[in-house]
Amino acid sequence: MKNFLAKFRLHHSYIGMNTSTAHIDENALLNMLEELVALDSSFPPGACYPEMATMLERMTAQFGGTSARFDVPEALWETQGVYGARTNLIVRPDLAPKGTPEVTIYFHVDTAPIGDGWSRPALKMTREGSRIYARGAADMKGAIAAALAGLAALQSAGHQFEYQPVLAFCTDEEGGIYPGIRYLAEQNLVSDVIINLNGSATPRIWAGSFGSLDFSLLFEGKAAHSGRPHLGVNAIEQALPILNALTAIKIDVEQRVSAMPPAPGSTGPLHALLNITAIRGGEKGSALPGQCEVVINRRYAPEEDVAVVRAEIRECVEAAVKQTDLIGWRISETGHLPPVENSQGVMTPRWTAAMATGHNVPLEQFVAYGSSTSSDFGWIQQGGRGQREIMLGGLSRPDRNVHGADEFTTIEDLRGLARSIALFFSAQFETATEPKKPTLSNHGEPRS
Repeated sequence: MKNFLAKFRLHHSYIGMNTSTAHIDENALLNMLEELVALDSSFPPGACYPEMATMLERMTAQFGGTSARFDVPEALWETQGVYGARTNLIVRPDLAPKGTPEVTIYFHVDTAPIGDGWSRPALKMTREGSRIYARGAADMKGAIAAALAGLAALQSAGHQFEYQPVLAFCTDEEGGIYPGIRYLAEQNLVSDVIINLNGSATPRIWAGSFGSLDFSLLFEGKAAHSGRPHLGVNAIEQALPILNALTAIKIDVEQRVSAMPPAPGSTGPLHALLNITAIRGGEKGSALPGQCEVVINRRYAPEEDVAVVRAEIRECVEAAVKQTDLIGWRISETGHLPPVENSQGVMTPRWTAAMATGHNVPLEQFVAYGSSTSSDFGWIQQGGRGQREIMLGGLSRPDRNVHGADEFTTIEDLRGLARSIALFFSAQFETATEPKKPTLSNHGEPRS
């Protein structure tokens, strides 16, 4: 990878940090972000996707072109706690000459649940110095506003577009069994080259990510008065042997390592994960709970067989249930994101150079590494035409409280991402790894 990056050099005719030819309108950017975060699109339930599509159609109208909505059929995504149309939006702006190669920019429009602990309003943009607080500020409504601001800067400056941007605004990235990008890929509605802005603002080249499986375990006991426990079966207490069994195999699971390169500074290789993430049961002190639900998450490496992963969980639970007095139980898979394997390709150098320039970070700092977190882009590699080239960018950083209280991004990162998008799509931005374009004479013929 070092030798790969060493081939880069930036041509002088790019839209750089100090250019006056393509101005990022920060007021427009922040106005868009303020409107986006005010619409609660948290998942679950993800209940306002059609309203979000309407808002985005209005925000992208300045680019001309066409837009189309694609609803995921209810039979594919229907599950408890999720409701409303799963409306995905694809916008093809009129920004490049006909026949220009397409590059899709991916966004997900849902956010994590608001949750507790906020010291600022979660659905109202709050600016404090350079920080911008709101649910979705970093993940990833801020990326939507930044990308649209970057494209608008090129358009208003009159720059020629090297590639035709296609904007894909997708549903259910934060969970669910059928994310929108999966459906679009399976319908062959996604370009072969994709910029995924659900990543970070740190200098990174995406080397892949782990798969993720969510399981819901429902244990059936018998409700009774807590003063007469012999008349019932306490579902929570009877679930304890099962929790102990899962904790026991957790030790073995987390010894399985991957060859995927970890982030710089990591203390060891990336390894599989098993976590108990939620327990629900009971209502009050005077009643034994008749049901207990346990949610577990399994992160699996690309080297693991997903069928074996599923079987291991089921067999563990089945064996442990036999040690209990439970009346019944069932297991359901409530979410699945396949692994993403190495997605680098011929466009990676250009995107990396654009990010380095846009964020004013030395190119040498960009390193290829993977993650035990997961992405719905595993479905991209499995569906449709088997798209492989996926470039990663975004606004997340370790301190940004993504999915937590007081999530934030910064005006510097918003500006940097907007510039990165503008650079990548501008025909005036060149890297030494790209073929040299011919110089045309006044008659349109290449000069020798």
